[in-house]
Amino acid sequence: MITLIEYLKKPCGTLSIPYWKAKNIVIPPDMKILHDKDFSADTLSGYTDEKYFRLYHNLKEIPKITNDDFEITTATRKDIKEIVEIINDSYTDISVTKELIKSYTKTPVYNVELWIMVREKATGKYVGCGIADFDAEAKELILEWIQVFPQYRGKKIGQLIVTELLFRMKDVADFATVSGKVGNSTNPEALYRKCGFVGNDVWHILHKK
Repeated sequence: MITLIEYLKKPCGTLSIPYWKAKNIVIPPDMKILHDKDFSADTLSGYTDEKYFRLYHNLKEIPKITNDDFEITTATRKDIKEIVEIINDSYTDISVTKELIKSYTKTPVYNVELWIMVREKATGKYVGCGIADFDAEAKELILEWIQVFPQYRGKKIGQLIVTELLFRMKDVADFATVSGKVGNSTNPEALYRKCGFVGNDVWHILHKK
């Protein structure tokens, strides 16, 4: 395990996951995790490969996104049912449970101000949500779930969620990170880059066949 000082020098290039998670996780024996610089075709022998990007934001220049048709509210535990619905309707290959989302509120990086919902003013309907963590030790803001109902995409709601989370922590956190699957059909990497995230770090998650 690397030290916090080593991690802070280059968070996205040093670990495939945030520092707080790395301290508490044990990698299974049938899994390998390699940065792209250490990856080669030979590494794939006997393994399947899933690629994930990790991006960085210094919280210095955050674009201001507005949309008068929608409003942001801070979520509570009572909104977990809606959050689960939004997440599950946003994917075809991922499904979460209420129990899983509730478990996030029991982690040391849970921050009530970093759970937000987006409501359509005209209908009162929730159309998107965002969940982020804050690691006080590393002073790192970590974006975890940024989802928008498919029928509401293309209205900058995703950017509204991401930038709201960044603004809420810009005077508290030193930096922010986010990760996602390379080649995801919703192209989340493009969304994060529009909001000021940068970097070219890619990690390979190898599972033994």
